[in-house]
Amino acid sequence: MILATGVTWGICAAATAGVIARPFRWPEALWAVAGAVLLLVLGLMPVSAALTAIGKGTDVYLFLIGMMLLSETAREEGLFDWVAATAANHAGGSTRRLFALVYATGIVTTTFLSNDATAVVLTPAVYAAARKAKADPLPLLFACALIANAASFVLPISNPANLVLYGGKMPPLGAWFGSFALPSVAAIGVTFLALRWVERARLTGTCACDVTRAPLSTGGKAAFAGIVATAVLLIVMSAYDQPLGLPTCIAGLVTTLGVCAMARRSPVTLARGVSWSVLPLVAGLFVLVEALDRTGVIRHVADALARAAAEPVQGAAAAGTILAFASNLMNNLPAGLVASTAVAQAQPPRLIVDALLIGVDLGPNLSITGSLATILWLQAIRREGEDVGFWRFLKVGSVTMIPALAAALGTRLLLG
Repeated sequence: MILATGVTWGICAAATAGVIARPFRWPEALWAVAGAVLLLVLGLMPVSAALTAIGKGTDVYLFLIGMMLLSETAREEGLFDWVAATAANHAGGSTRRLFALVYATGIVTTTFLSNDATAVVLTPAVYAAARKAKADPLPLLFACALIANAASFVLPISNPANLVLYGGKMPPLGAWFGSFALPSVAAIGVTFLALRWVERARLTGTCACDVTRAPLSTGGKAAFAGIVATAVLLIVMSAYDQPLGLPTCIAGLVTTLGVCAMARRSPVTLARGVSWSVLPLVAGLFVLVEALDRTGVIRHVADALARAAAEPVQGAAAAGTILAFASNLMNNLPAGLVASTAVAQAQPPRLIVDALLIGVDLGPNLSITGSLATILWLQAIRREGEDVGFWRFLKVGSVTMIPALAAALGTRLLLG
């Protein structure tokens, strides 16, 4: 039993390391799936348990499918180019103003469409804006990556991890704002100031301000309407505490098929541009978490949370900080799943659960594979010919995430 536990931990650690480091530049999904398959081949996990674990991610898969279809449809219909030209013209030739516009747009997108949407929908538009404005794209792309996590606890729908952590029992919206409104402002504000400071050398000079903006096509307008309708739908479903995956998937499919019919284009051709590899990546991570649960790791985490409940303020500070950094070691999706299961077992005070949510949402800004949104962001910029390595992102993340985490957690703890 001890040997089996050790081997399971080793496989999970190696698979997670592969996702983070991408040896030989092999896709992240390959490492997660390889780890899951190895657990099955060695008999360390029954097939039935693996299938159950994969099934737990159904809502996440559906959510991602819908968002990726919306993104690819908008991309193909020129919506991103239109948004890019609009942003460049409103920047008035100021690179710093363009940076602020991108950041503000990221806040809105993350708040109402989720951090994953910022990664897959906004990032291509921002790259196009930088290209049209003849500005350095990296500061603007970093703004997309960091605001996707920094603004991801403004609303319950701003991050799928929020729904996971609270186990489908979300606090009422008024209570949510009472807990997270001010911490969100702190996280967003500190991240903006820190990122602008660290990228100050790249934000000097001017950019083009008279960019030609082609009229938005009928298909582009339909894609935009689909995105807006999806945002409204997600807010309504969240208010009624309903799963978001299926509505998002349906909205994405309806928008894609409708736009393709208008443009007389095959939806199969459009679907080929979607980064489908993210789905097996998520499924593999769910299996790895289930394997860890079977070794008793989550029980120990639950015991630690139960002990932390004796001193809620100190316990919340420690729990949120530890989970924030742990999210970068194992990605915040599995980290959030572990925390969610442990919370269900330990039933700690609300203050500790809130601190855990801040940690799992904001902590991933430290490293390039800390969250699913950042992995999606990385895939999006690679499609545009850009790339950011682990150490390059860590240099920016260490300056931005740590003070933002301290500000957000500190604000939440002061609220009591």
